[in-house]
Amino acid sequence: MSQKRMLIEYADATPEVQKIYDDIMATRGTDWINNFWKVLTHDPATLRRIWSNVKDVMGPGELDSLTKELLYVAVSASNSCHYCTASHSAAARNRGMTEKQYSELIAIVGLANETNRLAAALAVDIDDRFL
Repeated sequence: MSQKRMLIEYADATPEVQKIYDDIMATRGTDWINNFWKVLTHDPATLRRIWSNVKDVMGPGELDSLTKELLYVAVSASNSCHYCTASHSAAARNRGMTEKQYSELIAIVGLANETNRLAAALAVDIDDRFL
């Protein structure tokens, strides 16, 4: 059985953490902090580092924001992270993902996991054309 960590609400956070919370809310255009951040608050250095990485990787880049969220959902589903799957599925829906797209995405995740395991178990050599 997993041990639940206490969630640290904005009012109970240190000024340093409140500043990070403020940045999260401003960057995301929201008025609340989700549980992931509230748990990371127990280690402010980790909170700061992870938030910085999220802003860098998930921010504007060559991939559009929906594609980034779809990739995040795919990896989270593969890693069996129910929290991240739910969180990033909601974010993808907010960026326009339809239920049909979600179903197709999950089918691809399942297929990739199956074929990846088969290729690994069978030690399939990589085709020269793929190198």
